[in-house]
Amino acid sequence: MSKFVDKLQSLSKSSTTSIGFRHSVSELKSPAMLLVAGLSGTKLDEARIVVDVNAAAGLIWGEGSSTKTVGQTAEALGDIPLGVFVKSTSEEKVDELASLGCDFVVFDISMPALILQREEVGKFLMIEPSLDLGFVKAINSLNVDGVFISSKSDDAFIDVEHLLVCRRFVEIIEKPVIVALPASVTKTELTVLRQTGIVGLVASSKRSAETLRELGKMINELPEKTKSRPAKADVKLPHYGGSVSGEEDEEQEEI
Repeated sequence: MSKFVDKLQSLSKSSTTSIGFRHSVSELKSPAMLLVAGLSGTKLDEARIVVDVNAAAGLIWGEGSSTKTVGQTAEALGDIPLGVFVKSTSEEKVDELASLGCDFVVFDISMPALILQREEVGKFLMIEPSLDLGFVKAINSLNVDGVFISSKSDDAFIDVEHLLVCRRFVEIIEKPVIVALPASVTKTELTVLRQTGIVGLVASSKRSAETLRELGKMINELPEKTKSRPAKADVKLPHYGGSVSGEEDEEQEEI
């Protein structure tokens, strides 16, 4: 199994605690969301930054990355899983990426369908916020491990529209949902994203080690996820003595 997929599943399990049992703080300690560090695929130094900030994974966005770069980056990351965004591929290419240490691939809806049958790597579908909701619902039938929601180009912040899209997708898609972050993000925005059900965040490859470290710190300091209050049910109690009520009605009519 993909290491990154395994981390997502572990995060999902840790967020669900059985009612009636208490665990120690150390047992419950887990990241609020997983941080994926974006990589350009052209600078090997970026891999050292990913290790330094202890990100959950690294993701090469650059489409022109050579197989040599992928192999070197995977080696530099060590136990940290490496993902690669692929625009078009073949069975041989997937096998080659897996042999080089690629843990998962991210692809859009234009990818040849053969990718869905490959089990050597984790598979994540990249979708646009404007994708038709009918298509979004159909993702549940695909053999993919999760979904990446792309951000609008050069966004400086997370707007309400994008937040609503994230929430809607989380409600429809029965798989982990990960979003690409804008150029900058605040702790408040991270808290809101977590409340929508987002489990992973992809940081831009342009972020420095310092900003990535600060981002990881904000994620670890996020408050507990609040549970929505269930709606109050309209409880109806059984009514006894119906005949008495009928007699009272008759007496009122006689008067």
